Formats: sequence, C-alpha cells, structure tokens
Amino acid sequence: MHNIHLETFAQIKGIGSASGLFLSNNLLYVIGDNSSYLYEYNISTKSLNKIQLFFGGPSVPSENIPKALKPDFEVLCQHENVLYILGSGSTAKRNLMVQYDLVNKKITQTDLTDVYNKLRSASSINHENFNIEGAIFTGSEWLLFNRGNGESATNGIFKIAGSSLAKAEKTSFIRILLPNINHIASSFTDAVLHKNKIYFISTAEDTSSTYNDGEILGSFLGCLDLDTLKLNFIHKISNSQKFEGITVLKEYENKIEFLLCEDRDTEELNTTIYKCTLNS
Repeated sequence: MHNIHLETFAQIKGIGSASGLFLSNNLLYVIGDNSSYLYEYNISTKSLNKIQLFFGGPSVPSENIPKALKPDFEVLCQHENVLYILGSGSTAKRNLMVQYDLVNKKITQTDLTDVYNKLRSASSINHENFNIEGAIFTGSEWLLFNRGNGESATNGIFKIAGSSLAKAEKTSFIRILLPNINHIASSFTDAVLHKNKIYFISTAEDTSSTYNDGEILGSFLGCLDLDTLKLNFIHKISNSQKFEGITVLKEYENKIEFLLCEDRDTEELNTTIYKCTLNS
C-alpha cells in the first residue's frame, strides 16, 4: 500500500486554467487550455517567460481566449528536445498540435483534424465522446489518452505505431476502466512515462459532456504498465480538485515526487503547482 502526500509547491501569477506540465532541470513548462502561450517558469528565480505559440485575430485575447474559440491545449508531452502541445479534439477548433524545440526555439504547427477523424472512425468513438487529455511519445509509438467524460464514458488509450502522429497509419484503442465516485466514473486527465511505467491522473466530474464542466467529485493518481497497459494501482488524492497536468519532479529509493497543476475553470491568471509524493 502506498502513502501519498499532497502539498503546495509554487504559486505562479500570470497563468490561468493550467492543463499540462513538463519539468526540464530548473525550468517548469506550463500550458493553459485557454491560452496561446507556452509558459516557462524558473523555479529558482520564480520568473515567468511567455512563449507565443500562435497568433489569433485582433479580437482573440491571448491569455483568456473565449471557450468557443480556445485551442484547448490539454496535452504537453516531451521526447528528446521537443515539446508536443496538442488540442483536445473535442471541437473542430481544437485540433492543433504545436511542436516547440527546446534547443533552437523553433515552433512548428500541425493540423490534426484528419488524424483525430481517423482515430474516431477506427474506434467508433463519436465527436461527443472524443477528448484527448494526455499523451506519451516514446520515439516509436504514440499513446493518446481519451478522457471518458462524455455520455458513453469511453475512457481509454489510443496506441499509434510509428514516430509520425500526423500519419497515424496503424492505430488501436484500449478501453481502461477506472474507479468511480458516487457512480460517476473517473477518467484520464494526463499521464507521464517514467521507467517503463505510466503514471496518470484522473478525475470524476459530474457531467456527460466533453465541453461543459460539472461538479468535481475527486481525483486519483494511478499507474499502468507500459507494455500491457494493466493497472498496477490507483489512489485517491483529492476530494474536490481537478488536476490536469503531471510531470516527474524527483525519484528517491523509496519514493517518487510529481508536480501537478490544477484547472479551476476560472479566468483568474493565478496557478497553484502542487507536489505529490508517492511513498512505497
């Protein structure tokens, strides 16, 4: 049985609706689902740098884009020196992938509309139940985590062979059942790969829509085996918070520390980063 401890790690002003994290040395990269920026937070100096990912029209605010127009960046994952930022695909305006090279600072955009359509068709998941909230890229395979908060509660993982997500030539979908709270199933909100194990967070939210928010009933931290996708463990970590981003902070002999971010579904530009310690 694991022991889990949750505490505040940092307060960052200037970021709202945080939905993805990646830690590189002393730099914490954060995305928000209603922003056109990638944020680079220096943990030591507590300074915040904003990286413009795309430029909307003059009527579109860059840090609080209206819900109907926002790119809904729910995914921030990494492979080698590249960060991959993906829209959720839950509406037609949320199909953008942005690649950010940490070395040369180059930004590349890719439209994933055809890819997401292919995934929906291959898995028989309709538009109302398609909602990508996490991703892992191993270099030879992509794993996309569909949050089953739609009416059909289709929680699971798309496996996509090959290094090119844009091609998605060979795909499969594995349904993953997670614990429920008050008969509301919890569903994926993010995942990270660490030493052949997938650590993920999930939330039970009282809604049957991938678009409209509902009452938060609680969140979990869990672990899947990378090769089999079998559930190793899952533990409740909050009764009321919706965590939407996870990254590894540090591993010790008998414990591992993660950083989590919380989406409070408000327009306030203030984000709390939490440290979650998993003791074995």
